[in-house]
Amino acid sequence: MKELFVPDFYADSIFDIDLSKLQKQGIQSLIIDIDNTLVAWDKKEAPVSVLEWFGKLKEMGFKLCLVSNNTEDRVVKFTEDIDIDAIHKAKKPIKAPFRKAMNKMGSDLDNTAVIGDQIFTDVLGGNRTGLYTVLVVPIEGKEYWWTKFVRNIERHIVRGLKKGENKSRIN
Repeated sequence: MKELFVPDFYADSIFDIDLSKLQKQGIQSLIIDIDNTLVAWDKKEAPVSVLEWFGKLKEMGFKLCLVSNNTEDRVVKFTEDIDIDAIHKAKKPIKAPFRKAMNKMGSDLDNTAVIGDQIFTDVLGGNRTGLYTVLVVPIEGKEYWWTKFVRNIERHIVRGLKKGENKSRIN
């Protein structure tokens, strides 16, 4: 049970993920969260640094799909200037949005990774689905009251990751 809450990899930000290492592990497709993974929850557009990161991912041949629990309006606004498929109101951690994203990208369990900032949505959902999971430190900013509550629980898990517990899953 505990394994469901442990990511395969932990990084300070999306920019600290070793993309070449992911490719060497056979990862070709990425399911990426938006809020507090790519931008602060209250930011409507991707900054230049994130757009450049998307460009790098595409140059490297990664297929991409954004998966967010946020509203259609939020996700559409965020993606209107970028050519990336997206799923809104995903209801993560259920498996369906991860499977839907894989269908959009034409990928499967063996070549897809999930990148997100929350253990109880991104990591749990990705692990339940059987995907490689990457947890990043959340971007500072406003959050829903429920997310703030859950973050307190997540801090205990992340402390364990940093201390080296569960090393079998952390590369």
